Amino acid sequence: MKAMTKPWQTLTALTGGSSLEIERVRLTETGIAIEGPFELPPLARLTAEDQVFVTAFVRCHGSIKQMEKYFGVSYPTIKNRLNRIGQLLPFVEIGEPEAEPAPSLTSDLLDQLERGEMTARDVLARLAKKGDQNE
Repeated sequence: MKAMTKPWQTLTALTGGSSLEIERVRLTETGIAIEGPFELPPLARLTAEDQVFVTAFVRCHGSIKQMEKYFGVSYPTIKNRLNRIGQLLPFVEIGEPEAEPAPSLTSDLLDQLERGEMTARDVLARLAKKGDQNE
């Protein structure tokens, strides 16, 4: 019985590792087609063998020990291949978390009042002083 070939495997075999650009995308549910130059995502640009390797690594939950057993190779071989593939993929930029806005003076004063660090009279005096400065 012949193993079924996936479309991406055929595409990878046809291109022989050469770079390619997608020119038409069709949404299967709606039949809408979009034309223009589209780049493949980085993982799709890997060779078929490297895609299988990455898939196995994810399926093994990143366990190099399981990868050693699955592929029948040593730890250094797995690490070297991961390093090589990692160099082919761009590092995902994750934006810095947005800093929380500085608490307002009013919020700070109310917190201090709640903790018993200030009296209501002190809070009112500070708020009145702040109001005078803003005028």
